[in-house]
Amino acid sequence: MQFKRSIIVVIVLVLSVSIGAAFTKTSPPETPKNLKVLPKDMSPESLDKIMDGYKAALGVKCNFCHVPSKEDPKHLDFASDEKGEKKIARSMMRMTLKINKKFFDVNNPMIGDTSLVISCNTCHHGEPHPENKPMLEDNNH
Repeated sequence: MQFKRSIIVVIVLVLSVSIGAAFTKTSPPETPKNLKVLPKDMSPESLDKIMDGYKAALGVKCNFCHVPSKEDPKHLDFASDEKGEKKIARSMMRMTLKINKKFFDVNNPMIGDTSLVISCNTCHHGEPHPENKPMLEDNNH
């Protein structure tokens, strides 16, 4: 008798959790806002992949370019242009696209495309500020 009650309790709990999960709404990923260099219709997943590449190439976290949200400082305001680093990142994106197109004949270069010859990592190598080494002097002169 005790065994039957235990089974019934387990079944009721499993059904309750299943029904609760079925009615729980998950919000869709937020549509990216304020894209000025990247395509405006970019999916959140594609944008996340590109941003993960930037984090790796510069050895930084998201707050390097993005400010905390005014409504909830525990979250970042990805649309805000308050940080200068974000403006610099946009300039760097434009620069790499231009270099790839002009000097490496990459047709219709797009940020995140694996066909790019020049990328953030070309200069940054995991550092937020690339090292600026002076040119070595030619000893033959």
